[in-house]
Amino acid sequence: MNKTRNIFISHHGKDDRHVQGLKDRLTDQGYTIRNSSVDSTKHTDVRPSDKQIARTLKDGISWAGTFICLIGRETHSRPWVDYEIKQAYLQGKTIVGIYLHGCKDDVNLPESFKRYGGAVLGWNSIDKVCDAIDGKPIPVENPDSKPRPPVNTVIRVKCNKKR
Repeated sequence: MNKTRNIFISHHGKDDRHVQGLKDRLTDQGYTIRNSSVDSTKHTDVRPSDKQIARTLKDGISWAGTFICLIGRETHSRPWVDYEIKQAYLQGKTIVGIYLHGCKDDVNLPESFKRYGGAVLGWNSIDKVCDAIDGKPIPVENPDSKPRPPVNTVIRVKCNKKR
């Protein structure tokens, strides 16, 4: 089975090492991850305009099959993370949150995640992250990977395509 996946990993720039860590952990699970978010592997010396950044992020989210938001202590205060989550919602992407390792108890969800996001998983729930990437249903968790009720109840509807 081909396990190549296109994902967008939304994150606060200071949490970039966790993006690389997540990609490594998914690689250890047999996946080939193609991340379309802007991380340290795509750094340029010249900062693009906000308009160019918005376009790049929107295109990257469109290309990805799964949208993952890494949630750390400062993620909730990052405007580009809010923009990315909203774009993922507008494009109909499954939005999965992952609490960063060591962020137990003092983490706020970004406002846009509270509004548009789906399940949130603990850092150690790599099997459930794999399920999310494969499109399987996943539970909602606390930062310590224990189950918790969802912030919002989302009703998902699948439409049948006519041929």
